[in-house]
Amino acid sequence: EGDSAGGTAKQARIRQFQSILPLRGKPLNVEKKRLSQILENEEIKTIIGAIGAGIDGINPGFNLDKINYHKVIILSDADQDGMHIRCILLTFFFRYMRDLVNAGHVYIGMPPLYKVYKGDKVEYAYDDKELAEKIAKVGKGYQLQRYKGLGEMSAEQLWDTTMNPATRNLTQVTIEDAAKAERMITTLMGDKVEGRKEFLAKYANFNKRDDFMDKIENKEEAFRG
Repeated sequence: EGDSAGGTAKQARIRQFQSILPLRGKPLNVEKKRLSQILENEEIKTIIGAIGAGIDGINPGFNLDKINYHKVIILSDADQDGMHIRCILLTFFFRYMRDLVNAGHVYIGMPPLYKVYKGDKVEYAYDDKELAEKIAKVGKGYQLQRYKGLGEMSAEQLWDTTMNPATRNLTQVTIEDAAKAERMITTLMGDKVEGRKEFLAKYANFNKRDDFMDKIENKEEAFRG
């Protein structure tokens, strides 16, 4: 996601088996566009060319045997914009490279949300639940950093947390229920607003509080006390 993170990732990668494709801004939401419009989008064309196997909808269609990479990993910031980018890319793969997903080649890279450290001791937390565990592990006097984007990490940090095959945290994308996936993509990514509003009203938690702010406020109160 982006040139800054892409540049850092290029420094961190092992070029013998890892390639980086930076995206400039949000890719096109293909659910709202005709195929002719999709094929005019530079970001989409770059993705198609990098994977190298064509797409469904254009003869001869997507050919799984021609893919250039065994793992296609979506790596974006751990915030709302990053989540939106992941949804947009997953929609594209579902609509035009579904065999890539069905064969288990699509993954989501999970960058850490937090860095907990004290002196030379460093721990990374990937969600709010893990944050409490890492704070307890580092102990009193810890410092806390929340990552807003991949570009904030050094090449070494990005390698250790997100790109190193031995330590990275990947989620494989699967389609267990194609009909359900179809409904979800149509509802959340399509151009009919009412269905999306109903879904959000039913499932979204607009009152969720960020654990990071709680930790900061607790430290400030302890300092004042």
